[in-house]
Amino acid sequence: VSLADDEARHAARVMRAQVGDQIVLFDGTGHESEATIESIDKRHCVVRSAAPMLIVREPCRQIQLAVALPKPDRAKELVERLTELGVHQLTPITCARTQRAPTDSLRAKLQRIVIESSKQCGRNVLMRINPPVPLDSVLDTSTAGLRWIAHPDGPAIAAAMREHSDMESASALVGPEGGFTDEEIASAGRAGYEKVGLGKRIYRVETAAAVIA
Repeated sequence: VSLADDEARHAARVMRAQVGDQIVLFDGTGHESEATIESIDKRHCVVRSAAPMLIVREPCRQIQLAVALPKPDRAKELVERLTELGVHQLTPITCARTQRAPTDSLRAKLQRIVIESSKQCGRNVLMRINPPVPLDSVLDTSTAGLRWIAHPDGPAIAAAMREHSDMESASALVGPEGGFTDEEIASAGRAGYEKVGLGKRIYRVETAAAVIA
């Protein structure tokens, strides 16, 4: 197997890998295999791979988050944490108080961070980052399982979790720095989202998303 250019450069320049070193390959859908480096230089890396095996490390509950992304540097940190925590998919949303909508270039950078974070933490299923959509589009999409919206007036998250411990999937909304408007909260309620509180302090967007995950 010839590694992709980015991965070959990473193996040679960052990991300082040598011929004969053992590495693990994964395909982003749960399969991985042991491999041995047969040749490597600054731009190319060829390995001999064993047969791939399905290895499950995902949480038992599938988590989907719709988040009004913070500034790019903090959005990168958010994606790192959610990847490590096993979130299934992330949908960037735009709300009434969104300061800037995420660009296509930012989404591409965040998807690369998903790969890098997965390699670091040993996750073999890539978190999906969906194209940005308005909040209304998320509310119009029917999702099964638990549905939450982060809001200070909601019941404590620990108590809410105990009430729904049997749910196999969970979807949650996290608003922008200024919070959701009253109209957005009401719309989410009509769409079946329950308010949930995250504690007595006001968290940044990336912290709130990680707490829910």
